[in-house]
Amino acid sequence: MATGHYARRIVGEDGRARLARARDEDKDQTYFLYGLRADQLEHARFPLGELTKPEVRAVARSLGLATADKPESQEICFVPGGDYRDALRERAGWRPTPGPGVDADGTSVGEHSGSAGYTVGQRKGLGVALGEPRYVSRIDPLSNTIQLGRREDLETRTFTIERASFVAPDVPASPFRAEVRIRHRAPTVPATVRPLGERRWAVETDMPVWAAAPGQAAVLYDGDEVLGGGRIEHPLAIGSTTNERELVASSS
Repeated sequence: MATGHYARRIVGEDGRARLARARDEDKDQTYFLYGLRADQLEHARFPLGELTKPEVRAVARSLGLATADKPESQEICFVPGGDYRDALRERAGWRPTPGPGVDADGTSVGEHSGSAGYTVGQRKGLGVALGEPRYVSRIDPLSNTIQLGRREDLETRTFTIERASFVAPDVPASPFRAEVRIRHRAPTVPATVRPLGERRWAVETDMPVWAAAPGQAAVLYDGDEVLGGGRIEHPLAIGSTTNERELVASSS
């Protein structure tokens, strides 16, 4: 199967396929492909992986394709209009239900218009004025509560990932060093990764990462090669106690 993802499939000296970043780093899409199995990668091809976006446009132009000069899209490609809230309403029947917004210490700071309409790290559209910027730091869909925090409250160096999978032919010996990316286009950060069992891994980064959102993918790299990744389960704020760290590591 050939896809239009900006990624590369490389074959090592052992004859096994590996997933690697695209030559055009600005367009690289390997972050979205970490969940491929090794056997699926064997049958995948990425013809755009060795090309830059201008080169791709030149090829399309030479073939007379209407998309050759199509403007760049910065929104969700499968959501018309780019607003995922509209997709939630139309496809899932979501109806916004107002709920409490609280500060980091639990103080009520207002009311939000529905927890599914917010993301961790969001600043705009919060409808509060507290003298300094606040960001969504935690979302509790069960109680329909949004917690806000200062920018530094969203920094972490420790988090766990669940439902982890590896596209690399061999899982590295544990613990192992890797670079981790917690969102598309975010810079990779050096980290130590260790197993917790049940497809769960603990990630400790050398420097803080910002707004590690539960449910968001964390993808592990070894240079250009994608090792694998999983879904962020528990981010831990900088300054957390040893007991809190042990609780996160042992939670299921």
